[in-house]
Amino acid sequence: MALDAETRDQLIDTVRRFVAERLRPIEAQVAENDAVPDDVLADMRALGLYGLTIPEEYGGLDLSMEDECLVGFELGRTSPAFRSAFGTNVGIGSQGLVMFGTPEQKQRWLPGIASGELVTSFALTEPEAGSDSASVQTRATRDGDVYVLNGAKRYITNANKAGLFTVMARTNPDVRGGGGVSAFLVPRDLPGLSIGKPEKKMGQQGAHICDVIFDNVRVPVENRLGGEGEGFKVAMQVLDRGRLHISSVCIGVAERLIADCVAYASERKQFGQPIASFQLIQGMIADSKTEAMAARALTLESARKRDAGETVTLEAAASKYYASEMVGRVADRAVQIFGGAGYVADYGIERLYRDVRIFRIYEGTSQIQQVVIARETMKRGG
Repeated sequence: MALDAETRDQLIDTVRRFVAERLRPIEAQVAENDAVPDDVLADMRALGLYGLTIPEEYGGLDLSMEDECLVGFELGRTSPAFRSAFGTNVGIGSQGLVMFGTPEQKQRWLPGIASGELVTSFALTEPEAGSDSASVQTRATRDGDVYVLNGAKRYITNANKAGLFTVMARTNPDVRGGGGVSAFLVPRDLPGLSIGKPEKKMGQQGAHICDVIFDNVRVPVENRLGGEGEGFKVAMQVLDRGRLHISSVCIGVAERLIADCVAYASERKQFGQPIASFQLIQGMIADSKTEAMAARALTLESARKRDAGETVTLEAAASKYYASEMVGRVADRAVQIFGGAGYVADYGIERLYRDVRIFRIYEGTSQIQQVVIARETMKRGG
């Protein structure tokens, strides 16, 4: 649902001030402690950030795709770990339920997701299934009124905090590819479900990924999301929205880095003048600004198409591909502009340089986006 202009502007202003006044001052603390403080998480819940995309009838804000992207631009102007705390509730951890859930499923879980009392995770990736997402091997065997799940998921965001998992599992081993995969809503407290320890990562300290193990986990049939064999369809439609969301966050980070570069280059002096006066520095700023503007335009156009009811598989892939690659280039230039100061921890540039690297991998690698873009382009005939 699109907000009216006044409400949207109020929301964006609130998020902008929260990022500037509450989140940015503690970025280094979160990275050092590898944890977002509980009082900050409480503030996020109070602001409604966990329910940005949940329908209003269940307590959410029900943002349109365009409005979600506008909020994403603001959230990107601080460490991505903050957004990750509620990102699965907004995106891949909830949207399968929003799009495909029964009224009973929605009533049971969406209010808690919207309030942030319930954290969600999306369990697709496995040791042998990542980009080849249709080849999942986790099994879901029907046994009367339950499915028995066995298998392991890897690198699952927010798994250690989640109370509910959307799990992709193979219900028909005789059907190769996505047609044999179904989606399930699996509560954390079911016997046989266990969580591995958080992985040590290159960046985004404070956001956690873990293995999730299923050992004869008995999931009621009524927890299946969509029909049997529709899991891959659920996953792909969820990812279209998620890719636009990630695109907006990439753009926000890029815009923050550009602003930091301009401020630093205006103050830092070499050869008796600010380095901003040197054309080679200006060239890096110009390239970064142009690419960020292009990514913003592409992402907003794609979001508006989705809001109009159009299929945006190509546009979402193109946005995520361009925006995630773009922010990597911007971060690299930022380190170069800051020089030695960009390589040490004091200014936070090296931290953001590491943080943005994952954007080119999760929710579809750049190479998978290229495959999707090419396939969809050929389908459309150009």
